[in-house]
Amino acid sequence: MKMTGAQILLECLLEQGVDTVFGYPGGTILNVYDALYDYHDKITHILTAHEQGAAHAADGYARSTGKVGVCFATSGPGATNLTTGIATAYMDSSPVVFISCNVAQSLIGKDAFQEVDITGITMPITKFTYMVRDVEKLADVVRDSFALARSGRPGPVFIDITRDVTAAECDYEPLPLEQHATTGHLASLYRRACTSSLKMPEADLDDVNTLVEMIAQSEKPMLICGGGVVRSRAHEEFRAFARRIDSPCAITVMGGGGVAGRDPLATGMIGMHGSVASNMAVDNCDLLIAVGCRFSDRVALKPDTFARQARIVHIDIDRAEINKNVQTDHHIVGDAKQVLRLLLERVPQYEHKAWKDYVFSFPTETGYTETPSSLTPKQVLSTIARRFPQDSIVATDVGQHQMWSIQHLHFDYPGQLLTSGGFGAMGFGLGAAIGAKRGNPDKTVIHITGDGCFRMNGNELATEEFYKLPVITFIFNNGNLGMVRQWQNLTCDKRFSETALNRGPDFVKYTQSFGLGARHASNPQELEDAITEALRENEQGRGFVIECSIDADEMVHPMVNGGHHITEFLLS
Repeated sequence: MKMTGAQILLECLLEQGVDTVFGYPGGTILNVYDALYDYHDKITHILTAHEQGAAHAADGYARSTGKVGVCFATSGPGATNLTTGIATAYMDSSPVVFISCNVAQSLIGKDAFQEVDITGITMPITKFTYMVRDVEKLADVVRDSFALARSGRPGPVFIDITRDVTAAECDYEPLPLEQHATTGHLASLYRRACTSSLKMPEADLDDVNTLVEMIAQSEKPMLICGGGVVRSRAHEEFRAFARRIDSPCAITVMGGGGVAGRDPLATGMIGMHGSVASNMAVDNCDLLIAVGCRFSDRVALKPDTFARQARIVHIDIDRAEINKNVQTDHHIVGDAKQVLRLLLERVPQYEHKAWKDYVFSFPTETGYTETPSSLTPKQVLSTIARRFPQDSIVATDVGQHQMWSIQHLHFDYPGQLLTSGGFGAMGFGLGAAIGAKRGNPDKTVIHITGDGCFRMNGNELATEEFYKLPVITFIFNNGNLGMVRQWQNLTCDKRFSETALNRGPDFVKYTQSFGLGARHASNPQELEDAITEALRENEQGRGFVIECSIDADEMVHPMVNGGHHITEFLLS
């Protein structure tokens, strides 16, 4: 049947099972939004306050559901406003298809109003970018983009469609979803670019068997659970493998939920702000197996001495990550779920009691001095853990509150923790929380942020209120850019340059201006009362903000300075 490009785009989204799009309209994408008017009963569009909020919301939707997120934007500043969200999704391997519309082909390259080479800008931060100049190719581009976003190592794909293509007509034929990844309809250049990313690498059985032998020789094994375990939903296999080899397990920031935080084998986070138990275990193990982990500079702070007594094994779906940051003794390229299943078929039961006793003689969590007259981060987070359902989804922004949350909250399943791990984007949290609530309407969604971060994303309270996507936000307010102040405190001789946030707004009044409830808490009793009210409001479908006052010099413990050995604790 004959359809316009705009209609074909929306029909292709329906083929993919898309029910939600986050976005912001504008001139060049007007035809798409006009067509969307007729699809309102099939596709829900969430109009955010800013394109960056839409990008983070689509990302949060994707991470929490395991589906591909979708985001719309117009040309020029609309498209460039997506870039922080695109880079965040790229660094954390989150499958999102970003779709913008550019000026008409006749205006490309002429500096037309709101024209920008967005495919060139986003090329380094996506799995692939494509500009659609022919309506006949549009359906195949959309289909292959979704296949590419979800396949192999997941990640964002960007589609830019010229405005005239959205108005042009051609024949459209529906295609079953199961055929999309194998159609091969695109031009040979695009197909060659996609082939390696669309294929799931098959693990080499000889490599698997070599690791089985290495495990048999180990007396002090250690596991690192990275984001690859979460992305592949390989948490059950990972936990079974940990029990099988009887190994302590550390998580990276992106690995939260891959191994249950309350698991008796869990040692907590590893790296710069990792637990003493995790860092000491990595430094003293004889076999380190990292699954879906990039060995970033926040984990392997000094690569030359990282796990210096161990044989290092890296399991990852992306061959490019092997030996990129840390030199390994052995590696297996493959999907985490597949590799772990192969290992479980081959590895017998082991016991390493003496080794575990040594590892867990060190603390897995930091303690804080507590008083009834003030709040510490641990008090706030312990209260959250006690008062909210255990399966609540938690979205964080970036900074001290992010580290405290990962240290003190215990995540049980993939997609429960939503955080900008690789790119570290302030402003990620509220948009991601809104996306998560849309994708998981029956779950409680908590947003944990700092006063600095909340200034960057607070405008999305309008989105939260209008669409009745209730999120409970906790602002850790120390009146400063806390993590930067911590570094200045420890490494800059307390020269606090431009980190004080001694200015508005009043967060309670600000929140109330959006029609949402809010309270301030400065001690444990006020916190309890505020949570009681927030839960009551949440049951009525309304969001709530709780501003928690904490001391300006509260720090994240432990801490290892960048470039130093993993057990050289600046703060213990």
